[in-house]
Amino acid sequence: MRLRRPFYSLYQRRLRHNLEGAPLPRHVAMILDGNRRWARQAGLGSAAHGHRAGADKLLEFAGWVDDVGIPHVTFYLLSTDNLTGRTGGELTDLFDIIGALALDLSGRWRVQHVGTTEGLPEPLLGDLAEAERRSAAHTGGLHINLAVGYGGRTEIAHAMRSIVEAHQAHGGALDDLADSLTPQLIGEHLYTGGQPDPDLVIRTSGEQRLSDFMLWQSAHSEFYFVEALGPDLRQVDLLRALRSYVQRQRRYGT
Repeated sequence: MRLRRPFYSLYQRRLRHNLEGAPLPRHVAMILDGNRRWARQAGLGSAAHGHRAGADKLLEFAGWVDDVGIPHVTFYLLSTDNLTGRTGGELTDLFDIIGALALDLSGRWRVQHVGTTEGLPEPLLGDLAEAERRSAAHTGGLHINLAVGYGGRTEIAHAMRSIVEAHQAHGGALDDLADSLTPQLIGEHLYTGGQPDPDLVIRTSGEQRLSDFMLWQSAHSEFYFVEALGPDLRQVDLLRALRSYVQRQRRYGT
């Protein structure tokens, strides 16, 4: 292990050097997957150990992203499917872990909850609101979206509902609404309205699927899949993802 550390340190510096001056993503979306498998493989007593280790890793990841100058990151923390697919005890632990993570992140960066409030307990909603309030003054540097109670299809449905309500509030007739619908208008009514779409989506644990995450925003995103389980992610993995991104010739359409 002692022999590997200097190697990785040198390799990490070389990767960072190669990224200098390169067109880095403006927005990175992260699906930190594999927390439960990590806890099980480590012989730990419950999935909560893995989720806590994953939360600690996201704190590190935010620092790595900020350090290279990427202005936006979105963490997929809890999906609408998770709210019905996880056991009560695991969900309770997740709510506590996510609330604590939001407050920790808000001490340094601006935090925004993106997702629905439906099905989320009041203590977690309070922590998310407090994190947003505390970090509102962090107008420069990294902006962190916390996707909690999030589903891509639900987000699009909410955006359409918001457009209809705004149209009616301004006295518009529903018959005229179809003419005003554009991709730009829909994008403005998403949870991430006003932010750049993610240029790069990273997922850990070897899984290669979106899982209802940022379906609209990722239409032109690049994807990078890491074999490591979430808590085992290293800074060098992010740098490799960024190297892969800058080496790609981005195409739109086909």
